[in-house]
Amino acid sequence: MGEKGEMTSEDEMMMQDATDDGESFDDDFYSGGDAHESDDDDVMDYDFNDNESDDDSNTLLAHNRSQSNFSILNEADIHKRQEDSITKISTVLSISWVAAGILLRHYNWSVSKVNDEWFADEGKVRRIVGLLENHVPLPDEEELTCGICFDDYPRNEITAAACGHPFCLTCWQGYIGTAISDGPGCLMLRCPDPSCSAAIGRDMINKLASNDDKKKYKHYFIRSFVEDNRKTKWCPAPGCDYAVDFIVGSGSYDVTCGCSYSFCWNCTEETHRPVDCGTVSKWILKNSAESENMNWILANSKPCPKCKRPIEKNQGCMHITCTPPCKFEFCWLCLGPWTDHGERTGGFYACNRYEAAKQEGVFDESEKRREMAKNSLERYTHYYERWATNQSSRQKALADLQQMQTVHLEKLSDKQCQPESQLKFIIEAWLQIVECRRVLKWTYAYGYYLPEHEHAKRQFFEYLQGEAESGLERLHQCAEKELQGYLDAEGPSKEFNEFRTKLAGLTSVTRNYFENLVQALENGLVDVDAHGAYSRAASSKSLGGGSSKAKGGRGKGTTSKTSSSRNIDDSGHWSCEYCTYANVRSATACQMCQQRR
Repeated sequence: MGEKGEMTSEDEMMMQDATDDGESFDDDFYSGGDAHESDDDDVMDYDFNDNESDDDSNTLLAHNRSQSNFSILNEADIHKRQEDSITKISTVLSISWVAAGILLRHYNWSVSKVNDEWFADEGKVRRIVGLLENHVPLPDEEELTCGICFDDYPRNEITAAACGHPFCLTCWQGYIGTAISDGPGCLMLRCPDPSCSAAIGRDMINKLASNDDKKKYKHYFIRSFVEDNRKTKWCPAPGCDYAVDFIVGSGSYDVTCGCSYSFCWNCTEETHRPVDCGTVSKWILKNSAESENMNWILANSKPCPKCKRPIEKNQGCMHITCTPPCKFEFCWLCLGPWTDHGERTGGFYACNRYEAAKQEGVFDESEKRREMAKNSLERYTHYYERWATNQSSRQKALADLQQMQTVHLEKLSDKQCQPESQLKFIIEAWLQIVECRRVLKWTYAYGYYLPEHEHAKRQFFEYLQGEAESGLERLHQCAEKELQGYLDAEGPSKEFNEFRTKLAGLTSVTRNYFENLVQALENGLVDVDAHGAYSRAASSKSLGGGSSKAKGGRGKGTTSKTSSSRNIDDSGHWSCEYCTYANVRSATACQMCQQRR
């Protein structure tokens, strides 16, 4: 967190612009679509359970923001949708409820697929699925032979599927019980006769299976509706039993479950906009792989010349002794035997042989490899530390948000003599902080994989990231430290309304910064053209809120024809008309976008 300071005039202008433009603090964060108006009932809110476990104390338990491209399903919802689909197929195809369930299970619960295949070739579908058109009755005999144990049983102790193959109740129960114990494959159960492919439906399971097996079968049957359906997935949060029904092709993959866990429906990792799923997959794999361990070993150790085990130097002198059983003594610098060293070669802390060999280029290749490994490790560490730090800050912000909603908001309402409904701007600020920390975290993964040779894109990315991060730090400091003063106050404060304006303004400004950043990254930084400069239209739209009221000191009515002299601030810098970058007075072209002054 940066040092506490006053809000700059630049921020105040953007806050005023945001107010003038009628922006709503409740707009869906980077929805990618048109902003929508909202009232108090639509404010994004979180509720917390006071009885939650310590491990989940930072987890939001409910999220009531409405979404149009997905819906949350509990077990009852899943069961109802499953039965509705079965009833629909049973009615349209004029088949039994059990047969409809078998058909849908085979075609991954796609009603349209079942209808298409059935009306295209009913006979083929019946053969594939194992649905016989006519039920074959048992032979009209008093005793029948079981096809598994080959014992004779009275007719009332023998039963069969639609195919008519007779088996005793004991063998049926053993067959069904074994199949259910083996897992969800029991949903595709066929007749025990090796030559028969007749399907075994739920009616046979309910008739013959034990109570425990019935429960397991029902559990598999309900779960198959989610796991085999391409439009639904289980929430990946530990212990969550909700499923998410998603409208494929509807835009953003970001979904928020009823348990409050937000994740990407496409890859089921945590929400990671604006970074694509491929980048997230590579980053997570890199964080968990051994590649960085090997880089560290290569950068910080050398192989023993005799046994080749890597050795880390932990003392000052160059005399190294390998660990037993090797015990080889050598020089750290030139890796030569220590018996060939002495005062004439430089002593304990230097090696003339190494210096001479280095000048001759003997160690160039190994040194280059070591230097490359060290640079690679330092670069990865730079991005990973910032990625992890923002993750930690987000977790802390979630805890602070929970504390604010469950404890501090009521306390602040009493001290400032204001109803809690008028303090929602504080919750909005913390929600913004939580979301921005998540976005900022993933921008560091994006930056790591941004090609080194694309210097203009990297400059533009780092500029946008820096602006967003700076705005977020100001907002976080205001919500965390300045608010504390009002919580500790003995009574109402005259400055609280000024604080309200400041915090609400910073929330809006920070949202603008991050919207610009998210849009730029999702567009692949196309605002940077092939010549390394930013396109004028894109830059003027992206940076500074999308109008001539961009940051950099210009007044509300200023146009792009404002003279450069009027853009010079007190520190002697002039603001670029296109990207708002603050350039030194002597520069004739913008150092960021290359546009001439």
